[in-house]
Amino acid sequence: MSRRQKEAERVRGIFARRALLLGAGQLGLLAVLAHRLHRLQVVEGERYATLAEENRLSARLLAPPRGRVLDAAGRVVAGNQQHWRALLVAEQTTDVAATLQTFAHIVPLTDAERARIEREVRRRRRFVPVVVREFLTWEEMARIELNAPDLPGISVDVGTTRVYPEGEHLAHVVGYVAPPSERDMDGDPLLELPGIRVGRSGVERHHDRALRGRAGTVQLEVNAVGRVIRELDRREGVQGDDVQISVDAELQKAIRGKIEEGTSVVLMDARNGEVLAMASQPSFDPNIFNSGVSAAQWREWTRNRATPLINKPTNGLYAPGSTFKMMVGLAALEARVATPGERVFCPGHMDLGNARFHCWRRGGHGHVDLRQSLKVSCDIYYYEMAKRLGIDRIAAMARRFGLGVPLEIELPGARDGLVPTREWRRAQGGSWSPGDTVVHGIGQGFYQLTPLSLATMAARLATGRAVQPHLTRSIGDRPVRGTRAEDWPSLGIPEAHLRLMRDSMWAVVNEPGGTALAAKLPADLGVQMAGKTGTTQVRRVSREQRERGFRVEQMPREWRPHALFVAYAPHDNPVFAVSVVVEHGTSGSAAAAPLARDVLVEAFQRLRPAPRVAEATRG
Repeated sequence: MSRRQKEAERVRGIFARRALLLGAGQLGLLAVLAHRLHRLQVVEGERYATLAEENRLSARLLAPPRGRVLDAAGRVVAGNQQHWRALLVAEQTTDVAATLQTFAHIVPLTDAERARIEREVRRRRRFVPVVVREFLTWEEMARIELNAPDLPGISVDVGTTRVYPEGEHLAHVVGYVAPPSERDMDGDPLLELPGIRVGRSGVERHHDRALRGRAGTVQLEVNAVGRVIRELDRREGVQGDDVQISVDAELQKAIRGKIEEGTSVVLMDARNGEVLAMASQPSFDPNIFNSGVSAAQWREWTRNRATPLINKPTNGLYAPGSTFKMMVGLAALEARVATPGERVFCPGHMDLGNARFHCWRRGGHGHVDLRQSLKVSCDIYYYEMAKRLGIDRIAAMARRFGLGVPLEIELPGARDGLVPTREWRRAQGGSWSPGDTVVHGIGQGFYQLTPLSLATMAARLATGRAVQPHLTRSIGDRPVRGTRAEDWPSLGIPEAHLRLMRDSMWAVVNEPGGTALAAKLPADLGVQMAGKTGTTQVRRVSREQRERGFRVEQMPREWRPHALFVAYAPHDNPVFAVSVVVEHGTSGSAAAAPLARDVLVEAFQRLRPAPRVAEATRG
């Protein structure tokens, strides 16, 4: 073999080896590629198919409609109304700040709104939508849709807002809703949804969980930039339960039309404790909370001395004045420190040590027994009974009638009030004196009671049972309370004592000389009421002022006494119990009693209660 041939053979050998190595490398690469393809298509094929599908589909949760609140006649007093809103899903945009900046050029955002959106984006999971702007106009909604390619993560949705058709008339009872805060988060994912609302006061807050409902879902097909192409599937949320309350909206409006600023009225069904009306002036419009309360509006509310945001029937605290005298009389009978026929002489004042305690009637009432003392509201009689009893026995009787104790009313924040005792006074760092006892015998002093508790007292006097006030009739299709007086336990007061007290209250309104004779129910109504007036000082009148012939009408209005009245009707078959408090009304007989009469006339004419002979408690 020649040298040239050997060289050619060597070159072919090198080429063959290199070709073999190259082929082996290619085969190895093909094997790796085949393995990878097998893994992608066979082993992990389902996973990547799912990811691809998820890239095309967007699943979102839907806030359910909130349950409605209905009045006693089935009228909607808290409902829902649709509106447009802009939502942001953080995982669908790479730069939330830039998206918001672009959005702000289309629909202006305040600094506070941007801070709130960024805070919620950080707090919530990235796939949970965040509300950017609610209550969009048609023009704003159209501009957002037109610029959708430049707004990744932004979409327009139809939401619901809470509406209160009765406005301020039922604001304190029904309450209002607001977006949940961080302290509201209790593990319920529903609270993370855009547009969700939680109850902030009233029935809305007490029954918040029942009213919330259950979330729904919607599946959307989107393109590469996240723009919605079409809706593939929608499962609406389950609406929250409707809650029916015992308040009659039309009766409530009629009562509020009769009262002035600083007045509270509570009307109850004395037989079962249902609150039929709970009215006070002033009030507020809960619809304002839907779109956000402005700083100016909030300042106006909080600076108003008449406190429109406070529900006076459950949170206003007042000394009961002479409306408390039934408690002292019952305590005296039970303790046997007095008998029904015992007469006490009233010269117009009582001296205790170096202090003089006056009767409201300067010349006195002469000799009066228990019935007469209540009819003419003689203070001296109850000063004497208080001296014999002591404050602790008076307080024990008052608490049996719902005064100064928690009441089962479905309004968060309702106050218990205060019925003082010696122990309470010691806890305050003071001591109890005989003069304190005397003053408390006529409902003055440290007492702090709500109009609701006074109406409860009237209902218990009328029935002799521990009736508890309540607002809820049903949740969904489930009734929550009975309707019979015998559903409530007896107070354990002898029937003879109750009859005497009811007869005395009847005399207050229906006999000549009674302090509320001018408030007698119209004859054509066919029923009579029993009641008790009360007038409670807010500023002390000195002996010198009395001797100079001082007149209350000369005082500035804010120094004048509060006027109170409690009553039930009909007298011989109790159905309604009512309490009225008129701040600085001067006189219970002149201001509060006539208003209570008008309230009862409205109740009988509008509700037309059927008589219940078997459950009647006759006086």
